[in-house]
Amino acid sequence: MFESFSIVLFLEAAIRLAVPLAVVALGESITERSGVLNIGIEGSIIAGALCGALAAMEWSSILLGMVFGAIGGGLVAMVFAIFVLGLNSDQIITGTATTLAGLGFTGVIYQARFGTTGSVITLPVLKSLEVPFLRDIPILGPIFFQQSITVYFVYFLVPALWYFLFKTSWGLELRSVGEDPAVAEEAGIRVLFVRFLAILFGGLSAGLAGAHLALDSGTFIENMSGGRGFIAIAVVVLGRWNPVPIVGAAMFFGAASALQFLLQSSGSNLPFPFFLMLPYVLTLIALSGWFGRTKAPGSLALPWPPKSG
Repeated sequence: MFESFSIVLFLEAAIRLAVPLAVVALGESITERSGVLNIGIEGSIIAGALCGALAAMEWSSILLGMVFGAIGGGLVAMVFAIFVLGLNSDQIITGTATTLAGLGFTGVIYQARFGTTGSVITLPVLKSLEVPFLRDIPILGPIFFQQSITVYFVYFLVPALWYFLFKTSWGLELRSVGEDPAVAEEAGIRVLFVRFLAILFGGLSAGLAGAHLALDSGTFIENMSGGRGFIAIAVVVLGRWNPVPIVGAAMFFGAASALQFLLQSSGSNLPFPFFLMLPYVLTLIALSGWFGRTKAPGSLALPWPPKSG
């Protein structure tokens, strides 16, 4: 019984840790399906965390915190889109600059609001919502149906995005833009408009994930995004740009993070940095294997219109 209880706690923690990563990766997969690689989503995550924290603290509302967090992430993504789509700048360089600007700008706002040394921010905390009847299913109930509202949002988002991508004409247009924008444009598809919407969706998703980080922990600290934007890009590759495998890849990373905490609490004599690097090492191992060997969208990270010369 004790072993079963431990497994339930481990899997429950794995899902909780995987959720923000899954939300970011699902949004980024839509962006990449359009042919845009936005490594600036780290900036959207931290902006969403700060905006969500400030809104939740101001109005004592988790809902407003999530809404303003998503908006914050979307605004950062719009800045990225202006340079990449409007000025046709390099996606990698622009994304890097967006991430650094997001981390720096949120740090400045945080210190201006709470002082150079900062202060402890107390926020409304996301609570677990139990689904009647389903929560009583042995083992599976506590794992899947006693979670925060963001988890249930992921349950909805995965099939919705899968249906959108593979069963609708809009999804076909998105995928065609990502594969060959020249052919898509000849077919009458507005390539830049489709890419703008895809970038915006990715930013809104990243901002929502950032708000989840702040509200799930009940506080905000500088750089609390912790590299999740970069890991989310790896998760998209592991998931082959498909919503269902992407969630599985996010769960893999969530389980690795949960294992990190489990090993720390077991009283192991291994050095503390070993536990911190464990999730990232496991992700690199997975990426180096056959899971990551797949074909990316044909025009991913390529400028449009093509630069002459």
